[in-house]
Formats: sequence, C-alpha cells, structure tokens
Amino acid sequence: MKRRDFIKTSASAGAILGALGRPTLASAQSSRSPAPFPQVPGLTKYVADFIVNTKYSDIPADVVELGKKSILDGLGLALSGSKARTSDLLAVYVKPFEVAKDGATVIGTSVKLPVRFAALANGVAIHIDDFDDTQLAVAKDRVYGLLVHPTVCVLPAVLVLAETKPATGKDLLLAYHLGVEVECKIAEAISPRHYEDGFHSTGTCGVFGSTAACARLRGFDVEHTLYGLAIAASHSAGLRENFGTMMKAFQAGHVAESGVVATDFAAIGWTGAEQILEAQRGFFHAYGGGYDPNAILNKLGKPWTFASPGVSIKPFPSGSLTHPGMTEMLRLIRSEHIRAERVEQVEVGTNRNMPNALIHHQPQDGLQAKFSMEYCMAILLLEGKAGLGEFTDAVVKRPDVQEMIKRVRFYTDPEAEAAGYDKMTTIIKIHFKDGRTINGRADFGKGSPANPMSYNEVAEKFRGCAAFAGWPDAKAGEIIEFVRNLDRAPDVRPLSELCSR
Repeated sequence: MKRRDFIKTSASAGAILGALGRPTLASAQSSRSPAPFPQVPGLTKYVADFIVNTKYSDIPADVVELGKKSILDGLGLALSGSKARTSDLLAVYVKPFEVAKDGATVIGTSVKLPVRFAALANGVAIHIDDFDDTQLAVAKDRVYGLLVHPTVCVLPAVLVLAETKPATGKDLLLAYHLGVEVECKIAEAISPRHYEDGFHSTGTCGVFGSTAACARLRGFDVEHTLYGLAIAASHSAGLRENFGTMMKAFQAGHVAESGVVATDFAAIGWTGAEQILEAQRGFFHAYGGGYDPNAILNKLGKPWTFASPGVSIKPFPSGSLTHPGMTEMLRLIRSEHIRAERVEQVEVGTNRNMPNALIHHQPQDGLQAKFSMEYCMAILLLEGKAGLGEFTDAVVKRPDVQEMIKRVRFYTDPEAEAAGYDKMTTIIKIHFKDGRTINGRADFGKGSPANPMSYNEVAEKFRGCAAFAGWPDAKAGEIIEFVRNLDRAPDVRPLSELCSR
C-alpha cells in the first residue's frame, strides 16, 4: 500500500488539500481499500528458532563456497575503503575510544576499538565505494538488485565478535550464513512500497541479519534471540535520499554496529516485543504497510538465498543497477573498437525503477558518480575501464568527462519496462557521428548468478582492492588462502591479524 493511501484516513490532511484547490485523496480514492495486513502470529519466533537451531551441517556445500567468495570480497573492500575520506573522518570520531588491548581490529589499520565501533568502521569501509555484493529478487514486483547488500551487514559484526570470543571457521561461516539468510528473506518479504517510498533496505532490513549472526555466535537461546531482534528493529534506519553521499555507507556501517549493540543489550537482560516482525505495530506494518508471509514463513534455508535467487558480486564500484549496461557497453567497446571521439550520442533505456536509484544525472564528485548511469557510460567510453581509480572526484570533474556525460541520454524504455523488475534490463543505442548506430541489450551483469565470478576472479578483485590500499601482495595472498580454507580454521583470529597493520 502506498503512503498516500494512509493520508485519506486523516480528515485534517483532506481539509488542507481541499483548501489548496486540489481534490481530497479521500474522495479521489474512495473506491479503493487497502489489502488487509497479514495475521501470522509466531513469525518472529519462527525466525528465532531458525537462528538458534540451524547447524553448520544444514548448509549445503555449494552455499558455503558461495559465502566464501562474498566474505573475501568484503575483506578486500574493507581494505580499499580504509583509504576513503570517510575513514579519516571516522578516525577523528573514534579516537577517544581507542584501546591498547581487548579491542577489535579496524581492517587496514593498526587501530583497535571496542567491538561496536570496530564493526561500524569496517562496515562503512566495505560500503563506501558501493563495490560490495547485492541480494537479488524473486518476485516481479520486487526490484532486482535493490534489496540488501548482505555481506556488509553481517561480516563486520561477526568478524569483530570472533576476536573477543574465540570461534572456529565453521562457527563464523554458520553465523554469517544465518545472518545473510534472515536479512535477505525479510527484505524479500516486505512490501515493495518500502523501497519505492525511500527506505534504504540495507539499513532497515540488514539490522536483523547482523543481529541474527551475533546472536548465534554468542550462543543465545530463543528468548534472548527474540529480544535481540526486537532491539534491532528499533535500530532500523536508512533513506535512499542519502545515496551518493557518505551517509549511504554510514547506514550500512550502522547496521553492523547495531547487531553488536542489540545482542549486547539482550545479553544483559534487556527485553523487547517478541512479535516485532508480524505485529500490527511491528516492523513489516510500520516500514512497509504490508508484506508477503509466503516469502519468509517456512522459507528460511529452503532454499538458501545464496543458492536461489543468488547474490551478485560487483565488477564495478558503482550502484548495481548500472552493471548490466556497463557489462554490455564494455563488450561493445571491445568488440566494435569504439572510440569516444566518434560517438555522437548514447541512449540507455531501463525500467522506470532504475532511474529512481540512479539519481545523479550530472555528477560532480565520485560518490554521486556511483549513482549516475550517464557517468558510468561516459567513463567506459573515455577510459575503457571503470575501477576504483575512475570514481574519484578529480576524474569526475575532468572537462572531457563532463562533456561526455552530456552525450548520454538515460530514459525509461517500454521494452525494458515490459521485461519486469526482476531483471535489470538495459538497452543501449550508440549513435556515431558518421550516422551509424550500434545496439546492445543486457538483463544481467558480470558477477550475477547468470554470469558469476569464480573464486579466482574474486581473488583478482581482492588483489586490486588490496593494491589500492597499498597492502603487501604476499599478505593479500595469505588472506585469499585463509578464506578459501575458512571451514578448516580452528581459530579465525589470525584472519583479523592478517587484515591489520
């Protein structure tokens, strides 16, 4: 149900609209009535039971391996993100909290912080370049790729907890997979209105993933897990208007921190509502107006989200909705030997939901460029690549880049709209100065389950991120092999040591 549907219940709102000379929504929509909110008592209890009772052996071997790729990816992004300006600003904020011992590692540094602040710092670093993995969607009314960035919500939390509470590789993998599964199914279930009206689902749904993972790693029973989820719900926050700013990464880092805080409070006896997801005044109703119980009830681990519909690992440090178009544009550039100076105009057509996220049409800095289809097309034409080095303020402001951006037309295409929102269909038309036109189309980008990266390809991405951070190549190789064999590790603390200066 749309937010405007709620307005019709307010007499004062109707009076105000009438005074402005506009028809009241009550009269305009009197024939419409909202769908009844699902009554599913015990849903939160079902989630808590899954968190507490699932065993490592319940996770299929192929799902474990998929998780390892995303964990390695997240670690590499924490390294590269440690060089971002946000890390310098966070260093100022957390300076009073630094500890000499009994703290947790801020990846890419020698700094130790209390667990909650280390989770925050590492989460911000992983997400700041918008280069981290993304959950996919199933239903056609769910916007593909626009649900949750799963690893950034969970990995920072479990990694820092494992420094203070010894854990094996299997302990870490189990907690990580439980967290990803819970947050992804919650994001899949909530009404699409949640995202369409401006919520950032990584910030809102991700808190349940980080809390689930922390609860399992801390050995919580069902009661304490329920309280942890209730506390997490009150931490749920994030707005899409902040896309293209530092706050998008903060929202992701806050999620990781919130999982630690929620379980800290639950551990000391703090209580909360035991039906926080399904209640009339609970999460699904307040944040979405509705939800699909069939997307979560009796669906956790059946199948695991990593298996179906899958999780996408990004080849480019930009919003995931740019990736099918970037994959296709790069293919066309290479196969047709396209040179930027010969291009008159590029038309990029997508469904109507994609421009709602790719909101910066004339970006002026690196963060805005990540959410600009125009920039992503322009930089590929000019440079033939789009890595971390291409999403800097200096590159974005270059006169030739700004001029090329103006040659890109980004619009809603009926063909892409008809393809459905469970795809990121992108239609490209390149018009040349000599009158020729080349066309291309892609529904999915490199790194998606339809065109996945192998572990070795993710390792190459990791090495690029590590090199960007000035990390020693030998040390990077050790991290790659540690994660490859994570299920055999008797203690995961050496992994944090490898990620520390």
